[in-house]
Amino acid sequence: MYFMIQFLVFAAIILVCVYFLTQSRKEKSGNWIQFLAKGKEAGFTVKDLDQLRRLVVSCNIKDPLGIFNSHKQFEIIIRSMINAVHLSGEYYDPATQIFLSKLFDYYKKDEMEDADKKSRITTSRQISEGQTLRILVAGTGIYKSEVVKNSGNYLTISRPVSTKSATSMQWHGAKISVYFWREDDAGYVFDTEIVDEVFSKGISSLKVDHNNSLFRTQKRKSLRVKFRKAAFLYLVNDLDNPHTLEKSPGLRCMLDDISDTGCALMVSGQAPTGLRLKVQFSLDKVPVCMPATVRSVEYNEANNTSVIRMEADPLPLATRNHILCEVFNILPEEDDEELPFRVLEDEIGTGTPAEAMNA
Repeated sequence: MYFMIQFLVFAAIILVCVYFLTQSRKEKSGNWIQFLAKGKEAGFTVKDLDQLRRLVVSCNIKDPLGIFNSHKQFEIIIRSMINAVHLSGEYYDPATQIFLSKLFDYYKKDEMEDADKKSRITTSRQISEGQTLRILVAGTGIYKSEVVKNSGNYLTISRPVSTKSATSMQWHGAKISVYFWREDDAGYVFDTEIVDEVFSKGISSLKVDHNNSLFRTQKRKSLRVKFRKAAFLYLVNDLDNPHTLEKSPGLRCMLDDISDTGCALMVSGQAPTGLRLKVQFSLDKVPVCMPATVRSVEYNEANNTSVIRMEADPLPLATRNHILCEVFNILPEEDDEELPFRVLEDEIGTGTPAEAMNA
């Protein structure tokens, strides 16, 4: 009888252990099934998900599904991928670059959605002083202005100036549409009415009613980061491959920010919008060439310099991935300040983009 009781107790313990082991396996299997479903929903192929699964395992991530909900965990995956392919020498393999680009696409989309939630505004009461505005008066034209003061009752803007002529305008009581672009956010537009003409901070200004229903337009396509770096600027010859690296120095400039879809830079003189240029610089000791089109120019007459904003042509995957490593701070911290070719100080161009175009 005693041995029978011992046997039953032992059997019960075995059954409990088997139950918990079975449940554990089911749970893990369930996690992987959800991982595959979520990955397919995110646009990854079966082959991609097999690579992703191996990265999750190698990074010792306990909950595979969690990588799709955590910036930090997905960044760990990308870092692990980059380190592995650098060590194996497969970094520039086309298949590697395609997979890495997919990882960046997902990470970038998630980051931008998170950034949009933090940066977007919903009312004109949130517009910053100094914000540049475009004022549209139906049947009259477009005017330039900026926010002088933003109070709880009214938005005070500088007296609008016509972008084409000095046409006089009776502003009091006028109904206007206001357009503006917020840095690192998006474009906005709202309708309002001018309630008074005043002087504010010594400037001839207008008081306009607030609007709590801003319409968001022209959502940004990429994340930009500050990037102070010496670079060279060239005119694009579209008869040749615009992505070809130049071997000789061009017009010296200073990059101000960068993204995988463009950049901003400071240069002496002026440049017209629509001009085709390419900027060349070193990023983690790797030469980068970005052909682009000038979309906007802010000219400072006092020191004869311009801030040029350029929209990049579609970049080769390896170049785009390399830039995104910088945008998401995944590159090694040490970066050589040398330009991607030998530079002699007396060879550096000192003219303007417009002068270079006519040279």
